[in-house]
Amino acid sequence: MRKKIPLHTQIIAGLILGLAFGLIVIRTDIPSSFTIDFIKPIGTIFINGLKMIAMPLVLASLIIGVSNLGDISKLSRIGGKTIFTFILTTIVAITIGLTLVNVFKPGKSLPVETRESLMALYEGDVSKKSDAAAKFQEQSPLQPIVDMVPENFFMATTDNAAMLQVVFFAIIAGIALLQIPKSKAAPVIAFFDGFNDVIIQIVNYIMLIAPYGVFALMASLIVEIAGDNPDSAFDLLYALLKYSLIVLGGLFFMMLVIYPLLLKSFTKVPYLQFFRSIRPAQLLAFSTSSSSATLPVTMKIAEEELGVSEEISSFVLPLGATINMNGTSLYQSVAAVFIAQALGMELSFSQQLMIVLTSTLAAIGSAGVPGAGLIMLIVVLESIGVPAAGIALIMAPDRILDMFRTVINVTGDVVVTTVVASTEGELPEGLLRKSNPFTANESVQEES
Repeated sequence: MRKKIPLHTQIIAGLILGLAFGLIVIRTDIPSSFTIDFIKPIGTIFINGLKMIAMPLVLASLIIGVSNLGDISKLSRIGGKTIFTFILTTIVAITIGLTLVNVFKPGKSLPVETRESLMALYEGDVSKKSDAAAKFQEQSPLQPIVDMVPENFFMATTDNAAMLQVVFFAIIAGIALLQIPKSKAAPVIAFFDGFNDVIIQIVNYIMLIAPYGVFALMASLIVEIAGDNPDSAFDLLYALLKYSLIVLGGLFFMMLVIYPLLLKSFTKVPYLQFFRSIRPAQLLAFSTSSSSATLPVTMKIAEEELGVSEEISSFVLPLGATINMNGTSLYQSVAAVFIAQALGMELSFSQQLMIVLTSTLAAIGSAGVPGAGLIMLIVVLESIGVPAAGIALIMAPDRILDMFRTVINVTGDVVVTTVVASTEGELPEGLLRKSNPFTANESVQEES
């Protein structure tokens, strides 16, 4: 008799083994090219598989979610609750970040030599991201609304960064299905319902390689951070340790204090059980640094393990993966003030209020993919008069912090979904379901 190892345990093992393998590579004579050429592709295949189904999943699930609401008034009510809660949690996250960075002042302790070497090291990356941010700033104030409406829907479905356009189309299509005769809407709804089930089954296939993909991602990350100098990654992380701890402290405060308060105030879901149920999604978010790539697993867990109705999860979660970036917003507020402190600049109260406003808007416009937060950070820096080149100061630990803030983004999405479901009476009373294929010890299988 042998127990099947739960998926979350396999993913944790993949993370640890990948970290150990990466450290062994950079500390021995094993060529780093082996990891980059033969191990990293496994992680790339895993991420590409998740990204492959993210767009069709958003399209199908949102159309089904909206059409299942039954009437426009219910859509308006649920949509209002969702967007209000997303904005509220984002503002809370930014406020926490600003409070911590102003109290502990991590930028004051950064050595001048480290500052100069970092800015020289990342000069090329800063230039590219500055150009992207400049294009963003040159746009009309209403450009984000214009960008929501796809010029060509089929082109939008080929680009995960255009997720908001697909969300817009799906919501409009769902509303249209509510207003045409049921006899004509039924075949369309049945098609997307079946298509959604197919995508979920594909998720199950992709998750079979999750432990191996996570191993490859972690191993290649360590090797790439180290580069030609094995000590460089550790030196940079040590120089920015205080900054990193401030960001992590704020992120964990959101997850361990703010989110439990929301759940306790609006639901009867025990947070410890909630946390155990969503671990697979959190671990996947940590390894991929992508809310969009994690979305298929997040939806599966919300429906099957938390008991959230499909009509709520298929509406709120895709929307959250697009516009709800609590972790990213908190990071941007800390990073902006940290950079200003490191450059010897004092920010006024009005400038810090501008950080709140800009970070909130940037969160809505930020794609749920790795690295998008840095481009939006430049927009925040420019809005308060801090040189954009200053992002070089925080790029060394950014990839690792990105993994943590994506966990907060995904956790926030599920928390808001659970809250909205509870207020709509779409959440089972009592404890969470016990038939969790991700966290429970699955049925005991005989070894043949």
